Amino acid sequence: MSSTAQGSTPYYFVPHASRHPVMAAIGLFFVILGAGQWVNGAGWGKYSLFFGLAWWLVVLYQWFRDAVHESEGGLYGHKVDLSYRWSMSWFIFSEVMFFGAFFTALWWARVHSVPALGSLDNALLWPDFKAVWPSVVAGATASPAGIIEPFQTMGPFWLPTINTALLLSSGVTLTIAHHALQHGNRGKTIAFMWMTVILGFVFLCVQGYEYFHAYTDLNLKLTSGVYGSTFFMLTGFHGFHVLVGMLMLLFITLRLMKGHFTPERHFGFEGAAWYWHFVDVVWLGLYILVYWM
Repeated sequence: MSSTAQGSTPYYFVPHASRHPVMAAIGLFFVILGAGQWVNGAGWGKYSLFFGLAWWLVVLYQWFRDAVHESEGGLYGHKVDLSYRWSMSWFIFSEVMFFGAFFTALWWARVHSVPALGSLDNALLWPDFKAVWPSVVAGATASPAGIIEPFQTMGPFWLPTINTALLLSSGVTLTIAHHALQHGNRGKTIAFMWMTVILGFVFLCVQGYEYFHAYTDLNLKLTSGVYGSTFFMLTGFHGFHVLVGMLMLLFITLRLMKGHFTPERHFGFEGAAWYWHFVDVVWLGLYILVYWM
């Protein structure tokens, strides 16, 4: 948000009627329609899904472009700034609940579901079954019924630890960039923002190699029982959030290079930074609960 003279900034900005909400809804309609048909065997479903995604992304680009023009035009005052801050806060809170549900699923499987399978009835049916979490007892990954192929669990060394260092470093570079922007040092801000974006991109590359290693060397797949499903569910959704956060920071960096934001008004930057730090904190929880325990 650019700063403008107090007298020219409206107390609260009400935009004109916009086509963007209904156009975005149309794109999402085709996404859901195509996904539902694709998973049920309809070949045309994938074309509907990709068409809907392309439509939706074009609408988002136009919508965000209009919002940037409004901001740079001095139409956003204090009340709009507050609304953006509350909106981003609630969005991140919803993401906390999102990951909280998946962490709870991991906890429930480890503490309740798997031990319950070791009851006397199941012990008589499957005497070779070990009712412990696979990462606790080596070799406890094979299925007595032969439904799940034996696999190896993913430890913290070295790829997850490297990714932890990358994300923590990106949090540091982002904080340095924020302080530089607050002091009006745009060149330093842009340099450290590019470093943050690159670190996020390298994180995704390392995670992609980790998945390749899991499938080819460890035989660890999404179908590898509850361990495989919770592992890929948690790390995969987090990786998607890293991708979204990296794109947010990339667009903020490009806006910085165009001269957007000032030391006094830069919530677009701050909102993306809040999201990135949230992604960092979630990864620390993943690193401990998924890879170490």
